[in-house]
Amino acid sequence: MGNIMTNRLDRGFERYREEFEAAALRVLRSGWYILGRELEAFEKSYADYIGTKYCAGCGNGLDALSLACRAIGISEGDEVIVQGNTFIASAMGISAAGGRPVFVEPDEYYQLDPAQIEPHITERTKAVMVVHLYGQTARMDEIKAICDRHGLKIIEDCAQSHGAYAGAQKSGSIGDIGCFSFYPSKNLGCFGDGGAVVTDNEEYYERIKQLRNYGSRVRYYNEELGVNSRLDEMQAALLSVRLSHLEELNAERKAAAAFYDEEIRNPKVKTPVCRDGAEHVYHQYVIRCKERDALAEHLKSRGVDTIIHYPVPPHLSKAYAFLGMKEGSLPVTEEYADTVLSIPMYSGITREEQQTVTEAINEF
Repeated sequence: MGNIMTNRLDRGFERYREEFEAAALRVLRSGWYILGRELEAFEKSYADYIGTKYCAGCGNGLDALSLACRAIGISEGDEVIVQGNTFIASAMGISAAGGRPVFVEPDEYYQLDPAQIEPHITERTKAVMVVHLYGQTARMDEIKAICDRHGLKIIEDCAQSHGAYAGAQKSGSIGDIGCFSFYPSKNLGCFGDGGAVVTDNEEYYERIKQLRNYGSRVRYYNEELGVNSRLDEMQAALLSVRLSHLEELNAERKAAAAFYDEEIRNPKVKTPVCRDGAEHVYHQYVIRCKERDALAEHLKSRGVDTIIHYPVPPHLSKAYAFLGMKEGSLPVTEEYADTVLSIPMYSGITREEQQTVTEAINEF
């Protein structure tokens, strides 16, 4: 059977090959490749899917975060509270807008712990960035109540939570602005880089459209220092195909996760828990083990690939050394970084492959 990879993109393509190829040909034959009808159609469909009034496509997930931060008014010296156990792009989006990330601890579900917010609010705090990590949503009711009380904006980093619910609302539609990555491995992934920002606020939406296009609303009339970050017509058309199948793809991931939940029986291994009131779409299936590195080596010897999301928390990275945070400053975050392990999870994973994975885990 060969190695079982942590992620495979070929099966996701083969499943809908004819639809993807038809969409690609339609774009190639159109003669229009940037800011056209395909993007407009995808933006409308995705806004409808998420449950927001507006969607603006952009170049990638990091750009979505930085554009969102700029749109809501984050600037030099402003602080944004964000959980420590996230991909560094979450923090970099804040920094790119001139803000300063304030890292706090996650809860037992790997999400931002609402109890950590108020102790870290200062006169410089302008927003809270909530990262719906691995595919599960954070405790948004509690977080929203705290932010409303203190007049703080909420940025949702939904790069891993396409289609996940918190209560009756999808991630991205709950805060002031939601940010998505369409990196190929995502539940809703394109065939290159891509991203989007969703919101109900027309002012934010118009600002993002201006910022993503060189700070220009009218061609060659530039109102501010913008960037070049546009979701192109090809990726928009291919994303429209994938979006039409997203619910079935997410259902497939949930079924695969349920199999892991049932079959992993090693007492050394902690499987993920879905909290009440949340829906998990399992962008990653993340286990924890105190002997994580030894487990990863064991699985590799059995032909099972794994990956660590993420081995170095942003606050301990060289990129954020200037914040002066030392090892031990976020013990929960650091424990997660030392013990988490992502096992194979992707569109098209077979029960045979999963059986191989679970047997290898259980014999460790």
